[in-house]
Amino acid sequence: MPLAMNRDVFITCAVTGAGDTVSRSSHVPITPKQIAESAIDAAKAGAAVVHCHVRDPGTGAASRRNDLYREVTDRIRSADIDVVLNLTAGMGGDLIFGDVESPLPLNAKGTDMVGASERVSHIAECLPEICTLDCGTMNFNLGDYVMTNTPAMLRAMASKMTALGVRPEIEAFDTGHLWFAKQLAEEGLIEDPVLIQLCMGIPWGAPDDLNTFMAMVNNVPASWTFSAFSIGRNAMAYPAAAVLAGGNVRVGLEDNLFVGKGQFATNAQLVKKAVQVVEGMGARIIGPEDVRKKLKLTKR
Repeated sequence: MPLAMNRDVFITCAVTGAGDTVSRSSHVPITPKQIAESAIDAAKAGAAVVHCHVRDPGTGAASRRNDLYREVTDRIRSADIDVVLNLTAGMGGDLIFGDVESPLPLNAKGTDMVGASERVSHIAECLPEICTLDCGTMNFNLGDYVMTNTPAMLRAMASKMTALGVRPEIEAFDTGHLWFAKQLAEEGLIEDPVLIQLCMGIPWGAPDDLNTFMAMVNNVPASWTFSAFSIGRNAMAYPAAAVLAGGNVRVGLEDNLFVGKGQFATNAQLVKKAVQVVEGMGARIIGPEDVRKKLKLTKR
């Protein structure tokens, strides 16, 4: 399809993630206070949306504790700057099998698999404007685990999110995930306007070369809104690719620790760099109120 550059762009900052990045950069926020402060700094730098995971304050490991989500939510909402809050609902779907000859029983050390209601319990409590829905199952290179999201699980989670009045952000790691997102929309489990995040370059989902990226873009219905990001060496090139392809931008320490070669970054620095790229292309950065209007979000 012909490229139609996006002229009104919103930036999402993925603040901390769930990966083992704490030991690699001192800028990765760990405690609810640190996560909220980093999110607020990102908003002041130009992010209209902040996407938040939480971590165990003592160890830095990924967590699903509702009290941590509540503290992050309260701190961000009481800040002196407006921003759209996007909480993850991707936790609780990790399977790690035994060895290749004896895959069962599962490896209990890394497996974290719970039901749909528990996976969205913090969403029901905190009521963010957006929450993520990882729209498929995928092998993850890191830790040799399977991100597990069955069709029944996804239908149940999507239904609960929609009933709560929270806009699901569909996380698509491959083209089949977009296919199932269309099915969810057809069944009325997700409502217009549909929001998609194209997650590129994550082993072993869709690689981040431009041919594959455009295959993903070309499978997004024209009426849907999409953002895109890549991890690793192409992370800071992807804002330009996403905008040129008609989409929006995601950056942040969940995806990438560096603002330049060997230069560890803060979330605010990554957002500022993305703002420079987008504005340098002649596009306009839009704020949280414009995002709410575009996506029909309920401010809380």
